[in-house]
Amino acid sequence: MLINEKLEKINMTKYRLSKDSGVPQATINDICSGKADLEKCSAGTLYKIAKVLGISIESILDSAKDDIRSSFEIFKSNTCHHVKDMGDLDFIVVVLESDEVRKLYNKHWYPEALYLLAMLDYLSRINEIPLCSKYNDLRMRKLEKPIYPVGVLLNSEVLKSDEPLRIAEKEAIPEFRRFNIIESEVRNVV
Repeated sequence: MLINEKLEKINMTKYRLSKDSGVPQATINDICSGKADLEKCSAGTLYKIAKVLGISIESILDSAKDDIRSSFEIFKSNTCHHVKDMGDLDFIVVVLESDEVRKLYNKHWYPEALYLLAMLDYLSRINEIPLCSKYNDLRMRKLEKPIYPVGVLLNSEVLKSDEPLRIAEKEAIPEFRRFNIIESEVRNVV
């Protein structure tokens, strides 16, 4: 969230922001923790915070939109569509320049961060591009439980068998399987 980033950047505490803006500290804490919905905050509250931090109300509200998390299936689909639309190399460049992997990881959105990193590693391998070393620390991570595609889970449920799960694990792309993400198809998106 932009407010937290700005506070850290200018080395200001939430307490100081409260004192300087006149906004109660409990309100500041709720906003900074995400407990309060910024779109439901009064314009006056946002104005006071924005004025002290030297940013616009619009930038505060826009940053809140970045914190809205869609389902993992939608994230995967959007990522695959971006690859298809942009092409492998442009996708790699855009993701690396935006540092989206680290941003997602720092939000504790681990499945999304690791999926995106797996996609980068997969595209790098098939295009014979060296891996970007700035994510080596994340390459040591792994999700606690495997994440399967919804279709595989449904198939397993309908058949009342774990066989579809085992087949999916065996056919998974290695870069994804390393993070406990079972993914075998990233190209055929419609």
